[in-house]
Amino acid sequence: MRRHPRRGEAGRQVTAPSQRGADVGRRIGVGLMYGLWKPRVLGAWKVPATGPVILAVNHSHNIDGPMVMGVAPRPTHFLIKKEAFVGPLDPFLLAIGQLKVDRSVADRTAITRALDVLTEGGVLGIFPEGSRGEGDFASLRAGLAYFAVRSGAPIVPVAVLGSAEKSGRLIKALPPLRSRVDVVFGDPFDAGDGSGRRTRKALDEATERIQKQLAAHLDDARRLTGR
Repeated sequence: MRRHPRRGEAGRQVTAPSQRGADVGRRIGVGLMYGLWKPRVLGAWKVPATGPVILAVNHSHNIDGPMVMGVAPRPTHFLIKKEAFVGPLDPFLLAIGQLKVDRSVADRTAITRALDVLTEGGVLGIFPEGSRGEGDFASLRAGLAYFAVRSGAPIVPVAVLGSAEKSGRLIKALPPLRSRVDVVFGDPFDAGDGSGRRTRKALDEATERIQKQLAAHLDDARRLTGR
């Protein structure tokens, strides 16, 4: 599908991230994640094969995003905090279709590009907790509800388990090499109530529904994997 320029911050034209770039990123992720660790992927078939999808991923370690990029059945564009785009990582992450977002403001450029991903039938990855923490979906930001209600895209909950259990001997900031990391995809669901409303109340209600769905999926994933 052809990409059309839209307006972001200060009226600058922005276009949707490269689908080809995201596909390249997925191939790199496959090699790295399966080469360094032992991912066990469950429920990947639940991700719709076509059309817009939002992957809502818990976040307890820095490898969670790259891990999902590598094991997801479709190329994924993640919203990533701008602080990660440093040095050579900046052009690299942009080249593989990832989205830089300034979490301190309402980043119109990031919002526009994320919506464009969904408009073009792509996969948008979001850490709904906003930042790395316990990874338990206990506290969600409103961004996930906004994208889901605005686009109508289904949400697929994703639980990454085992990435933060232990530190590696050689590189303390990473899980032990060749250790098992479980990635569990859940059933897709709609965040909206069917009314199409985008009011603050509607988004707050959607966020509550999302939180319950994600927490339930995480509980199921822990029982399924024994973690």
